Amino acid sequence: MFKQLFLTLAAGAIFSINFAFGQQPDPVLFSVNNTPVYQSEFKYIYTKTNQDKADFSEASIREYLDLYVKFKLKVAKAREMRLDTIEALRSELDGYRRQLANSYLIDREVTDKLVKEAHERMLKDVEVSHIFFACDRNAKAADTLAAFSKAAVALKMIQGGDDFAKVAAAQSEDKSAKETGGYLGYVTAMFPDGFYSMEKGAYSAKSGDVFGPVRSNSGYHVVKVGSSRPARGEIEVGQILFRKGDSEEKNTMIRKTVDSVYAALQGGASWDLLCSKYSDDKTTAPKGGYLGFFGINRYQKSFEDAAFSIPADGQISSVVETSIGWHLIKRISHRPVGNFETLRRGLTERVKRDSRSAIAKQTMIARIQREGKFTEKPDALKKWAAQQVDSVFLTFRWKPSEPEIKDVLAQFGTEKTFTIADFEEFCFRASRERMRGAGNPLNETIDKLYQNWKEEVAMGFEESQLDKKYPDFKSLMREYEEGILLFDATKQLVWDKANTDSVGLVKFFNENLKEKYKWDERAEVSIYTIKTDDPKIIQKVREMAAKKPSADVLKKMNKKENLVHVITKTYEKGKNKDLDPIWQAGGMTALKSDAGTKTSTFLKVEKITPPTPKLLDDARGYAVADYQDYLEKKWIEDLRAAYPVKIDEAVVKSMVK
Repeated sequence: MFKQLFLTLAAGAIFSINFAFGQQPDPVLFSVNNTPVYQSEFKYIYTKTNQDKADFSEASIREYLDLYVKFKLKVAKAREMRLDTIEALRSELDGYRRQLANSYLIDREVTDKLVKEAHERMLKDVEVSHIFFACDRNAKAADTLAAFSKAAVALKMIQGGDDFAKVAAAQSEDKSAKETGGYLGYVTAMFPDGFYSMEKGAYSAKSGDVFGPVRSNSGYHVVKVGSSRPARGEIEVGQILFRKGDSEEKNTMIRKTVDSVYAALQGGASWDLLCSKYSDDKTTAPKGGYLGFFGINRYQKSFEDAAFSIPADGQISSVVETSIGWHLIKRISHRPVGNFETLRRGLTERVKRDSRSAIAKQTMIARIQREGKFTEKPDALKKWAAQQVDSVFLTFRWKPSEPEIKDVLAQFGTEKTFTIADFEEFCFRASRERMRGAGNPLNETIDKLYQNWKEEVAMGFEESQLDKKYPDFKSLMREYEEGILLFDATKQLVWDKANTDSVGLVKFFNENLKEKYKWDERAEVSIYTIKTDDPKIIQKVREMAAKKPSADVLKKMNKKENLVHVITKTYEKGKNKDLDPIWQAGGMTALKSDAGTKTSTFLKVEKITPPTPKLLDDARGYAVADYQDYLEKKWIEDLRAAYPVKIDEAVVKSMVK
């Protein structure tokens, strides 16, 4: 845990800074033992570590330069110790690399793009209609094809000139389409999970465009895009509701009441009083009809349009009719769509939970395969698959072939080749997914495993190219490697030594710390417990304790039975509040009695000891920490003597702002 924290602090956040390495001259800032450290590297780590405090003042730069030189001196020592060749450390670094590379790729190419895309779309509401054909994601292939075919026919009819609304009313499996013609109204990003393809099409199309069939978690859609408008955001309102009656006569009377209330409000009457008196929404009536914030498609269109049309906070709409009655709406505030930085964190979490991430990842995989010139050998897979038996392959008994099958299965150009043996090793690791295929056709399970394997090798190939493609990732890995080396070198030469070098610790303590750590004034205290509620005995014990040492009291009072118990403790001044008022030799606290246990207790100060230096055993934790600091300072002095450091002052001054 400590090492993980150490490395996190050493390496910092993954995406803090992206410098354009190599595009400008990159002079050497300093060197340690003839190993150069370039200006770009220093700027990168200085900016990332200091964040908003990175003002590039000369004082700030020189302070951090001193720290970074010390860091590089320690790394140089670690390399001289050949810590970078230790297998365990190399394995640890490889583990960090795989973990960081995967996060780096997904965050950079998938999550970041999707978050920016979602925010851009949230700034616009789009009007859409659809024709829907139900088909669950887990439906059989035949049912999926049938639903797709229906959607394709509907699309063809519209492209041939048929009216969209009429086709929707006649064919859509959305029950509301018979009345609405498939009209959904204005919608905004993000669409519900599983509807990303529909969202993508809606925001890419022009007004009047029809597209499809597009898949969602529910089925296939043919979509028509209408107009667009700036996003409405959210509005905060209160309402006075007048519910409709069950006859025209009642509704006429209700409408007269509505008009009279509206007129009263226009004349300056109290909204809260009229709301409390007239609103049929009994839940909100006592609270000024407060509904809170809402966005589009929360309430009926007439209510929504009226609410968002109120021009200013505090103003009231005219009378609005919906299916349930008549409404007077008061605008409290309006909240537009937030800026990107404000919404980034929340959107990032939503994007990661949404299936659009999987879709975007597939696009990334396709890009990696295309750029890496990925080719496959389907005949090799077919030949291998034909040799598998479902009663074995789909169980825990299956194992990779021996000897390994070297037939080439796929490759990235001439750089990386994969064999059947590589795929078999993946199948063995993916035992849960393999065994989950029991009951399904064997080829379906093999194909699914193969597709997952292709994703894994594509990600692995791209990870191997990150150092070449992205200088900031290369810098990140350098930080992690040097952080691991620094940790282990410091552990061996400072931390462990401070804890195990008992002779050196004693010598250091005696020479430097004997007067540094002192006890404050202390009291030696006797804590008396009397096991009786007899007031005479209790009084006798207190009188004896006031005049005699505890040993005499015990000897006298415990002749027949064990009535009195005494323990001795030492307290520093201020560490026991009960002792503060009696802080002098002979001082005694008031008696505390417990009726339940029939016992009484009190404290007596036996003697006061003035401040005295602590012994090593008393201050060991502090002494070890001081010894570590001493060893580290001496280590740095030794390193400066062993490894020459050269700093280019002109480059230092060129960075000062």
